[in-house]
Amino acid sequence: MKNLKYILILLIAATFSGCSVYNFTGTGPIDAKTFQVNFFQNNADLIEPGIDRQFTLALQDLIQNQTNLNLVSNSGDLVYEGEIVDYRTTPMTATAVTPTGDVGAAQNRLTIRVKVNFTNKKKETDDFEKTFEFYYDYPGGTLPTGSLLNTAIQTIFERITQDIFNESLAKW
Repeated sequence: MKNLKYILILLIAATFSGCSVYNFTGTGPIDAKTFQVNFFQNNADLIEPGIDRQFTLALQDLIQNQTNLNLVSNSGDLVYEGEIVDYRTTPMTATAVTPTGDVGAAQNRLTIRVKVNFTNKKKETDDFEKTFEFYYDYPGGTLPTGSLLNTAIQTIFERITQDIFNESLAKW
């Protein structure tokens, strides 16, 4: 009975010590305690008002939700900064020529590209400058406005922010 008690204590201790090496978000041990996300200015040729703020908040929220790091406005151990460098809509597939001679797009693609400078003040080998991009396809007969635009931007930002997180913290 006494040996069973020691074995149980040993198993519990081994279980808790394993949690520091891996967690559910896939990040390894993070040396940092704080992070800062500077405002991502929209410097794309085509400007969609408000997406710079939306992106900055989306990146802050993702890091807060997937780590135990504290968000600070300056002097963060981890610093994310950059700019939105491209926002464009391109036709993906053409429709047949109509009797009036018009050719249209059956499907369009909204693409957003974000340039990110990541600085890890605790481990400079993790620093990078990289561009992340994703897209959203929508029917050619519609314009990217209202709820369609909101869905497109949310989908694109979810993917880009997760890619940034993976590159900077998860190392995937």
